Amino acid sequence: MVLLAMNWKVGTPSKDFVGFAIEYQEPGGNRFYPLNNRIAFPDSSGGVNPKQLSTRLSPIQKFRWVHFPRFADLPGAFIYRVTPVFMNSFDELSYGEFQEAAIELHRETYPGQLNVTFTRGFVVSQAFVDRYGGDDPDQALATLLPPKAEQGLSFTPTHPKAADAFDWMGFEARRAILELLDQAIADPLAQVRVVAYDLNQPEIVTRLEHLGSRLKVIIDNSGDHGKPSAAENVAEQRLIAAAGTANVKRQSMGGLQHNKTIAVDSPTLKAAVCGSTNLSWRGFFVQNNNAVILQGESAVSLLIDAFDNYWNHETPGTFGKTASAVWNPIDLPGIDAQIAFSPHLKKNALIPSIAADMATGTTSSLLFSLAFLYMTPGPIKNAIKQLQDENRIFSYGISDAGVKGLELTKPDGTVSVIGTAALKKNLPEPFKTETSGGKGALMHHKFVVIDFDQPSARVYLGSFNFSGAADTSNGENLVLIRDRRIATAYMIEALRIFDHYHFRVVQAEATKARKKLQLVKPPRQTGEVAWWEEDFLNALKIRDRELFA
Repeated sequence: MVLLAMNWKVGTPSKDFVGFAIEYQEPGGNRFYPLNNRIAFPDSSGGVNPKQLSTRLSPIQKFRWVHFPRFADLPGAFIYRVTPVFMNSFDELSYGEFQEAAIELHRETYPGQLNVTFTRGFVVSQAFVDRYGGDDPDQALATLLPPKAEQGLSFTPTHPKAADAFDWMGFEARRAILELLDQAIADPLAQVRVVAYDLNQPEIVTRLEHLGSRLKVIIDNSGDHGKPSAAENVAEQRLIAAAGTANVKRQSMGGLQHNKTIAVDSPTLKAAVCGSTNLSWRGFFVQNNNAVILQGESAVSLLIDAFDNYWNHETPGTFGKTASAVWNPIDLPGIDAQIAFSPHLKKNALIPSIAADMATGTTSSLLFSLAFLYMTPGPIKNAIKQLQDENRIFSYGISDAGVKGLELTKPDGTVSVIGTAALKKNLPEPFKTETSGGKGALMHHKFVVIDFDQPSARVYLGSFNFSGAADTSNGENLVLIRDRRIATAYMIEALRIFDHYHFRVVQAEATKARKKLQLVKPPRQTGEVAWWEEDFLNALKIRDRELFA
């Protein structure tokens, strides 16, 4: 995906400026394709145009936009063209001087070393409705996903476009994980080690079965996972039959065995997976998640050592004394990365140092996407509040808000809760009714991006929920990477999720105020203002516009 961020060259735009036309040319192509906008100018009677129109006709009235190219895997440079659009008193459009920028979308972040991958996480979207939702998006989702996690390994999708939908929903994270397991199956010398919290996805369990005795796996047995009806119990029995009793273990550590890690080791294949993506239906197809693919001897050794330490040390007090429970450098040429596994002892707990880094080490910006932040008061939440109170850096993010929905922390420190009903119902024209995404969390990331635009750019990421339990009780992985390319990838992910759900706030406010979602024409009456004026007058919006552009 691509973040496009625009600014004005000198001073401020003229009052007749009505937005940006955005077009792109694929690598090796010979024509530009316009991006489309769902929101249009009102028609002559003031009505809403229900059609998506080219941004040359319905320009983008924002100073940044995230785009997903249709064929993002094409090698070579995508060329983006952005043109200012103007409207005269007769509602006729004209176009200013365009600017172009070229960018190559490498399939791997650092080929042969490290790849940052994401799920799409957008079942709550107009795109899902258009592609797979039909007349009843909730019913469509019910034909794609099991109604309960415990039914995961026996559920058969009936949606006519299921295969295409899963590829779209799972996006690059699912593809990368399945490809790694397929490579391991094809390599008879590959040994595989898996630690799984949720394990109810047939694509995963079937592949693990194919590994036979080359697999060793630890499966969480806390809470619902330990109930007789749990899919994890079914997975356990199937994997015992395939790999042998000695190769399958259930575990909860001090609370949860919350890891989602895979390590593959052979003479010719050394790769590992860590991050937030559960090996489950919701992990792949509903939630916003990330999975980092690490390659090389160092990364694989560290994950296998951690696996062995979990296998042999099943309590926080014993695991916390192992070498896996402290920061260990990952030997990736040119990339400063390290990894630590929980649970830690109190003396080597990581939350205090992370909070201190956020509160005192941030110089430019802090963006976060943190599941369960609302329910984990403590140093991390305090650090975020401190930064927003000080108002010296740009900061915002998103977290879930329990059963209430999602919680958006805006740059001014105010918090908006988007209820699950607001995610679905009463969307004003031209938007269609969306699915609420079913029961369970929608946003499942656990990452913090610090100073993405500085040489000191860094990201904390993993399965680690930035809570006391994650630090000293649960089995978790936490990675710290100091690298601008990787920080930029996570920054864009934070932006696209925040903007996506923040727009639901705008929709809800428009519905409540009985307003129509339409593009703003130039001011023509006393008291009217141009759509862009707040971006040049409001200090927070000025900071946003200048930071990203």
